[in-house]
Amino acid sequence: MKYFSNTPVGRFRLIAVIEGISYLTLLFISMPIKYILHEPSVVTYNGWVHGILFMLYLWSLTNVAGNERWRFGKSMKAFFAAFIPFATFVLEKKLHKEEKMKLATETVE
Repeated sequence: MKYFSNTPVGRFRLIAVIEGISYLTLLFISMPIKYILHEPSVVTYNGWVHGILFMLYLWSLTNVAGNERWRFGKSMKAFFAAFIPFATFVLEKKLHKEEKMKLATETVE
């Protein structure tokens, strides 16, 4: 089985990891370069990329929440995970574990 399955949840997990990497890059690489080296263009370009990935994350979240009939609370946790550094990685691990459990129960039946 591939790590990121070709399901709505698998695609969302992949986007969550990529968005999380772009957020960390923005916070821990681009922002220090902007304020220490006085080079604001790094934040401009990385900010654009992160913004596009964030919008893709939100679109994917609404898609997977609708397809999988997630509870409102679960959807909100996934939404707020995008604002907390490293939280998208924790979310991705949890969703991966849920996906494996779901697949295992479907295989048994």
